[in-house]
Amino acid sequence: MFKNLILFRIGPDWNPGVATLEAGLDKNRFVPCGPTQQKALGWVEPRGEAGGALVESVGGHWLLKLLTEQRVVPASAVKQRVDEIVAHIEQTTGRKPGKKEQKELKEQALHELLPRAFTRQSATRVWIAPQQRLLVVDAGSQGKADEVTTLLVKEFEGLALSLIQTAVSPAAAMTDWLGTGEAPDGFSIDRECELKTMDEMKSVVRYARHLLDTDEVRQHILVGGKVPTRLAMTWQDRVSFTLTDTLQLKKLAFQDVVFEDKSPDDDGFDADAAIATGELIALLPDLFAILGGEQEFGAATPAVQAPLHLHVASGVAATETATVAEATADDTPPWED
Repeated sequence: MFKNLILFRIGPDWNPGVATLEAGLDKNRFVPCGPTQQKALGWVEPRGEAGGALVESVGGHWLLKLLTEQRVVPASAVKQRVDEIVAHIEQTTGRKPGKKEQKELKEQALHELLPRAFTRQSATRVWIAPQQRLLVVDAGSQGKADEVTTLLVKEFEGLALSLIQTAVSPAAAMTDWLGTGEAPDGFSIDRECELKTMDEMKSVVRYARHLLDTDEVRQHILVGGKVPTRLAMTWQDRVSFTLTDTLQLKKLAFQDVVFEDKSPDDDGFDADAAIATGELIALLPDLFAILGGEQEFGAATPAVQAPLHLHVASGVAATETATVAEATADDTPPWED
């Protein structure tokens, strides 16, 4: 049901019921793009049944779904049309349009081509755990998550959202785990990670299907100055994911043991929602705990200096403290989502 998780804490002053939430979302139901409209977004039925509820409540958890539709006009088509208009102007008036006019002609060309453009749709799931005051967006980028949360804040008076921050930054914690070769309690380190320098070169090393408890990996961190920006992990042998330096969870997957108690009759939306939310609502507090605990609502990004105890063999000097620069840009390659 979920592939990626971007985590927000809900402020203390927003306490709606399902009916209130449903009424608010209903004001912005999805309406497809008009002929000259480039983008449309709105709420649709999470269960996928036309005319159904916009808020599905399963086991006390609320599930929403935002649909985005865009008219896709290739840049080459816009350029071709602009060139045609410019050529016509030159032929009929003897003058060449300047940069400002060409920018206006580009907007004119796009407007002309929109009615003939194909549309592309994408859906974003939202999970609200009201008791835990947690809002989670299933998005592959921070930009998409911000689009969802901005819409919700506009729709609901009193709603305040803050990205969850932990006392220890994920980058510092991942550096510690890889440097010592010791996974935190309740978690295991899997066989994928990304290491990146924080200088202007942005040098990147990626490991896939590779043991990470090696001197080579430690050399990249201690000698090469690279910082872990992604690390594949598994929680309690039940849920696997890739943790990022911005506290996003990607490549989320539930292990077979999670489905052992599922009967043949437990199928469809409700069963999937119950399993996913049940596992994740237990995982997240453990994740926050190994990152030093959650900071107060609205707190600034945590300090990126954390004590590390890296006892590294094979001639690599041990260090008691390392300063980790945390990456903030969302440069997720397409194959990571």
